[in-house]
Amino acid sequence: MSGSTQKKEAVGQGQVTLAPDAHLLQPLLEHARQTPDKPLFSRRVGDRFEPLTAADIARTVRRLARGLMALGIEPGQRIALMSKTRVEWVLLDYAILATGATTVPIYETSSAEQVEWILSDSGAVMAFFETDALHALYRQAAERLPNCRQTFVIDQAALEHLQQRGDEVDEARLDERLSRLRTSDLATLIYTSGTTGRPRGCELTHGNIRMNALQVLDYAGNIITGQDRTMLFLPLAHALAKMLFLAAVERGNPVAFATSPGRLTEELAMVRPTWFGTVPRVLEKVFQTAQQKAEQAGRGRVFNLAAEAAIRYSRERSAGHVSLVARLQHAVFERLVYRTLRAVFGGELRFVVSGGGPLPERLNHFYNGMGVKVLEGYGMTETSPVLTINVDHALRIGTVGQPLPGTTVRIAEDGEILVKGPQIFRGYWHNEEASRRAFTQDGWLQTGDLGSLDEQGFLHITGRKKEIIVTAAGKNVAPGPLEDRIREHPLVSQAMVVGEGKPFVAALVTLDPGAFKLWARKNGRDGQPLESLVEDPALRSEVGHAIEGANRSVSRAESIRKFAILPQDFTIERNELTPSLKVRRHIVSTHYAQLIEHLYERAGGGD
Repeated sequence: MSGSTQKKEAVGQGQVTLAPDAHLLQPLLEHARQTPDKPLFSRRVGDRFEPLTAADIARTVRRLARGLMALGIEPGQRIALMSKTRVEWVLLDYAILATGATTVPIYETSSAEQVEWILSDSGAVMAFFETDALHALYRQAAERLPNCRQTFVIDQAALEHLQQRGDEVDEARLDERLSRLRTSDLATLIYTSGTTGRPRGCELTHGNIRMNALQVLDYAGNIITGQDRTMLFLPLAHALAKMLFLAAVERGNPVAFATSPGRLTEELAMVRPTWFGTVPRVLEKVFQTAQQKAEQAGRGRVFNLAAEAAIRYSRERSAGHVSLVARLQHAVFERLVYRTLRAVFGGELRFVVSGGGPLPERLNHFYNGMGVKVLEGYGMTETSPVLTINVDHALRIGTVGQPLPGTTVRIAEDGEILVKGPQIFRGYWHNEEASRRAFTQDGWLQTGDLGSLDEQGFLHITGRKKEIIVTAAGKNVAPGPLEDRIREHPLVSQAMVVGEGKPFVAALVTLDPGAFKLWARKNGRDGQPLESLVEDPALRSEVGHAIEGANRSVSRAESIRKFAILPQDFTIERNELTPSLKVRRHIVSTHYAQLIEHLYERAGGGD
């Protein structure tokens, strides 16, 4: 971290302010007053997306809120919400907030043990479950959850019931609750899925989250206009999805609610969004699927040339000069490939906001070069969640952008990223010790991530402090960059680098099912299951290319000497991935402990 180009601190330009009585319902209620007929949400009904107007939404939210009041909900109480992303999620969330209560989101993929922990720790007095199957997770622990005395199932007319109960409560009583809301009121308790330990409840206020949406919109300038429309498919229990949804409502952008990941391509074509939020794994899968389809159609070489041309075009444009060759190649592949690829996203997509993990730099250049900007940002649940972001007027691929207005990023002596800003949470729920440890003595939030700032204040993430591997020889290795490089190979789905206290670095690699089928067909292994081919020399040679590519980015001491191909991919169901698709290293290490040991058994100092 030496050299004159490294900064130790960067301060976000501009300033966003909020009145003390600002809250998260204000933008919705304002739209309902000023443009009551404006379509704000839409949901799929049959083969079309049906709009809901601002007035309809506000009316429904108010009835639901009065229904909660009829059932005895008081300000400050916690209400849990376990459902996939759908319009009912946000209607209930708004209603909960309107009463002065706090929403406790639970991922629909959570286990019975996690559901019990979150309901118990939060002291939730009421819970909504999307389906009877999710409600069954609660029923397993119901006798151990005395506080949670009322539960409802969304698919069993919960909202209809609640609205009917709402008719018993006078509108004026709700208005009085709304008038008492303050920025300092607790809006949500988001339990960090985390890659280690039990989830902890992050206390985010109305002010934290509203401010973050306004910071992003202020810094992004005119990239999001009132004419834009977006589509929501990330889980709303994830802080990024929630904040981007609220930013869209602030701007008056219609929000379409996707029905399921499996129908995403079909629904993107129906909605034709101009922007949306995503996580890197979705962008990786879109690229890999397009590559596989091109291979199957006998156009694999054309696709790969087009990908390289897009990357070159983006790199040269970022450097300020595009060569004639790059321009000509780009024009040819625009007609042959890029136009078709953009159609996968509906044909009108200008940009996506990517967060929740790092996107490989080459992939970012690929999307940028084929006409879809990826605005990569950085943050965490504890920061509502956005701290930095790349935007149109300040874009540097390979970084996570500059700090938002009112946000300061500092690099500590050991390389850890420290932050201050109005979006930073007030602490962990009922966990004073963890809250105290989260901050330095002079009030900086310790992110646990390692990074550096360049001379313009763009933040580079270099790894996770807790994930640094120290080999037996004392070499510090950041696994993230190696894993990103391995995942760039079309055959690879996931990669996890190991080597803590070992003589050298090794890796566990999982394969993409579609790409593996294609490889098997081309290599005379058609119909053979992956389990029987993990030691196949031809398959290992192919994965070996991915390992070699990763090794070219590091020193010999940091390079991967051995690897194992796993018989199946990591999954959320086996608890190997978080809901935002990050690898839980300690779980994977436990599941494959024997295999990891085997990698080192025959090793002296590596091979």
